[in-house]
Amino acid sequence: MSNQITNVLLVGVGGQGILLASEILSEAAMLAGFDVKKSEIHGMSQRGGSVVSHVRYGTEVFSPIVPEGEGDILFGFELMETVRSLPLLKPDGTVVANDLQISPPSVLMGQESYPEGLGERIKSQFSDFLLVNGQRMATDAGNVRAANTVLLGAVSKRLSIPEEFWLEALEKMVPAKALGVNKIAFQMGREL
Repeated sequence: MSNQITNVLLVGVGGQGILLASEILSEAAMLAGFDVKKSEIHGMSQRGGSVVSHVRYGTEVFSPIVPEGEGDILFGFELMETVRSLPLLKPDGTVVANDLQISPPSVLMGQESYPEGLGERIKSQFSDFLLVNGQRMATDAGNVRAANTVLLGAVSKRLSIPEEFWLEALEKMVPAKALGVNKIAFQMGREL
């Protein structure tokens, strides 16, 4: 039996719920019976610094780090961070990105401007590209902070993990008071 490993990269900035999303993804993959390895790389991740989480799952996984150029799915929470991480993907990789722009300090201080046309740049490189208005959808679900779960729902449709395991992982990892909104947000993402 071949050891097909699925490589997922989650990228964005601190405070976006990336680590919770990677925990839910890892848990869902484990519940589905896969061997899972996970690694996080934090910049100034409290608020506003780059955060990258690697999740790899398959029959047997040895390293938690996705080798450059071998990512199957890039799951971007912020557009500039998504573009910055494109070299980690396979040429036929999938990109699911939040249509959100968070200006880094250099832009806020007027030293640089936020790059234009990032969605178009991604689309020109990757045919399997979904741009999601995560903030609006999460607000419609009942809480703007559930944008990470909207994105998780969209990504879940592109992975070989049955929906029941995603829902079980959500129930385990999301605080009870936020579970209802997060389940709605997850389903909205799955329907995209």
